[in-house]
Amino acid sequence: MSATSYADAFAALYGRRPEGVWQAPGRVNLIGEHTDYNDGFVLPMALPSAARIAVARRDDDLVRVHSAQGDGGVTEFTIASLKPGSVPGWAAYPAGALWVLREEGHPLPGFDLHLDSDVPFGAGLSSSAALQCAVLLACDELLGLGIPRPTLARLAQRAENDYVGAPVGVMDQTASLCCTEGAALFLDTRDMAQRQVPLDLLAAGLRLLIVDTRVEHGHADGAYRNRREGCERSAALLGVRALRDVDADKLDEALAQLPDEELRRLTRHVVTENARVLRATELLTAGDFAALGRILTEGHASQRDDFAISCPQSDAAVELALAGGALGARQTGGGFGGCVIVLTEPDRIETIASTIKSHYAAQGWNAPACFTATPAAGARRLL
Repeated sequence: MSATSYADAFAALYGRRPEGVWQAPGRVNLIGEHTDYNDGFVLPMALPSAARIAVARRDDDLVRVHSAQGDGGVTEFTIASLKPGSVPGWAAYPAGALWVLREEGHPLPGFDLHLDSDVPFGAGLSSSAALQCAVLLACDELLGLGIPRPTLARLAQRAENDYVGAPVGVMDQTASLCCTEGAALFLDTRDMAQRQVPLDLLAAGLRLLIVDTRVEHGHADGAYRNRREGCERSAALLGVRALRDVDADKLDEALAQLPDEELRRLTRHVVTENARVLRATELLTAGDFAALGRILTEGHASQRDDFAISCPQSDAAVELALAGGALGARQTGGGFGGCVIVLTEPDRIETIASTIKSHYAAQGWNAPACFTATPAAGARRLL
């Protein structure tokens, strides 16, 4: 759909034209899982799929919000009434974005909002972050707040942490707001230093295949939270600010100081994953995609064996992709389902996808969705 189509949908709902249309993309993380809340490194890229929002201000503090993916109804609340938990369901995400701006001291009017997104929900591609970033960017530009994008990312993280109740890091929001077309984003989540790393897969004769396992994952549940709490406990026991501060060369020494195997596994994953992000960035810069593929596969093994966040569907997709000649494959996102990324030559895509689909059918699993993606631009105004 065009930006004009979203504006037309808004007008049909609210009887007036919007003041603008904004979009914020989903993201796929090439490498660096569960490192962001450990002050570590990540290497995501933005996806062509995005959350889009048509917006108009009101002269009161009423907010009306409609989602094309919802039940057809309009959710209403007031700016003054916003507090964590006050707006349930999908509308909690735009509500959280408005709440965090109010909490930061920005006077807000009411809004009419129409949302539409083609980022798969629950697939580990940052559908929720895309939605909140679209709302925040729209408010920032409409109201002339002048908030830098890295700061907007931190606000979006706070909204998801404190309003929605999901203990996420800051990678998803930063990728959605700060990525550029044709590049991956190297991000140091401690100081928000970032660098665009060229990622021209087409020129290298390669493609990035994304396999949506159709196993939904969530950030607000106990498994994700338990991993984060375990990492924080390990850091405290080791006397460091975050696991990012554990020297990879002294990892064995650090592991010996931890009291149980679970904490050792969590720590080993984070420390080695940070090293993989740094190495992957070097390999991308050098154009060594064969070695990059091996890094991706090593990352999946660490998710599976140390961090314990993979699932049978993800493991099978990785194994079948590698057996089909892919350079590398790994589960991406928060884990426990979601998507697998496959770095491969284009002439292998059809066979790999077909093999995975056949295996899923034989196992009685939900049919996966397979599609390719190239690095897209970050959040921006469309109209």
